[in-house]
Amino acid sequence: MEAVEDIVIVGAGIAGLTTALGLHRRGIRSLVLESSDGLRTTGFAFTTWTNAWRALDAVGIGKSLRPLHNQLFGRGHEIRCVQRRTLLETLANELPSSTIRYSSKVVSIEESGYLKLVHLSDGSILKAKVLIGCDGVNSAVAKWLGFKKPAFVGRSAIRGCVYYKHGHSFEPKFSQYIGEGVRSGVIPCDDKSIYWFFTFSSSSKNEEMEESPAKMKQFVLSKLGKMPDNVRAVFEKTEVDNFILSPLRFRPPWDILWGNISKTNVCVAGDAFHPMTPDVGQGGCAALEDGVVLARCLGEALRDKQGMSSEEEYKRIEKGLRSYTKERRWRAVELVSTAYMVGYIEQSNGRVWNFLRDKVLASFLAGQRFKMASYDCGKLSAS
Repeated sequence: MEAVEDIVIVGAGIAGLTTALGLHRRGIRSLVLESSDGLRTTGFAFTTWTNAWRALDAVGIGKSLRPLHNQLFGRGHEIRCVQRRTLLETLANELPSSTIRYSSKVVSIEESGYLKLVHLSDGSILKAKVLIGCDGVNSAVAKWLGFKKPAFVGRSAIRGCVYYKHGHSFEPKFSQYIGEGVRSGVIPCDDKSIYWFFTFSSSSKNEEMEESPAKMKQFVLSKLGKMPDNVRAVFEKTEVDNFILSPLRFRPPWDILWGNISKTNVCVAGDAFHPMTPDVGQGGCAALEDGVVLARCLGEALRDKQGMSSEEEYKRIEKGLRSYTKERRWRAVELVSTAYMVGYIEQSNGRVWNFLRDKVLASFLAGQRFKMASYDCGKLSAS
C-alpha cells in the first residue's frame, strides 16, 4: 500500500533542507528523500553573501551560524565562507527527526489524479500532493518537467579545504589569482580553516583525474603560477583526500526563461532549477533564497485548508507554485547569466582580454558580485 505525503522533497541538500525548514516554521510537515545514506557534504564550503544571510535569518538559523564563520571584508556586505557540513547539519537538526529519509533514490514519477506517484529504487511508492525537486544537476524531477541536462561550459573546478591546527595568518578576505587559462582563490572560513578553489579551461570532463586526488593535487600545483608563498602553501598543505573535481555546468538562461519551473503540483529548486558556474559565488545562496520563497508560497497556499476538497487544495497548490515560479524565474536568469559572463571574462586568456579584465573591467566585475548579493528574498510570512 502506498504511503500518502502532503509534501515530498527530493534531495537533502541546501535547497531541500531550507525548504523543509521553512515549511516546518510555518507548521507544515514535509518528507525529504535523500538518495545517499547520510548528508552529502561534497564541496567543503561556499561563500554566503548578504542575500544568503537574509534567507538564513528568515528560517531562524543565521544567529547560530555567524559565530562559527569569520566575517570577510566586503564593502558593507555581510560575507562569510560557510562550511557545507555545518550548514546542512544545522538545517537538519532543526527539523523533526522523521523528516529526512535516507537511502531513498527516486527512479520514476507518475501522475495519479491530483497526486504524483514517486517510485523509489527499493520498490516502494509514495503518493505526494506536492513534489519538489531539489535533487541537483542530474535531477529526476527536472527531467520530468522537461528540462534538458545542464550544459558543460568548457571549464572544471578543483576545490579543497585545509585545517591549521594552530591557526592561520590570513586576513578575513577573498583573495583571487588569475593565470593563463586558470583562476584560483583562497577564503578563510574561520581562524583555523581555509577553503580554496582552482578553475581551469578544459575540453573534456577529466574523468581520469577525477578518480585520482593525487593527480588533482599534482595538476593544481603545476598550474598555480605566480602567487605569494603562503597562498601556495595552502594548496601544498591540503591532504589529497580533501581534493574534489567537478566539471562546471549551467542551465542556459533561455531554458530557464521558457522552461517549466513548475507544472501542476511539481516544481524544482536549487541546482535542479538553476545550476550555475561559481563565478559570482551565488549557487548556494540562490538555493537558500529558493527555499524561503517556496516555503512562503506553499505556506500561503495551504493556509486554512481544513475541510478543503482535494480539487480545491490541488488548485491552491498549483497557484502557490506559479507564484514561486513568477518570483524566481527572472532572478535565476539574472544569476546564471551574470555568473557565466563574469567567468567567461575572468577566465579568458590573451593580451587584449588580460588588459580589458585587469585594467578596464575589474571594477565592473567586482560590482556584479555585490549587485547579485543585494537581493532580499523576504520573510517566511507574506504579511
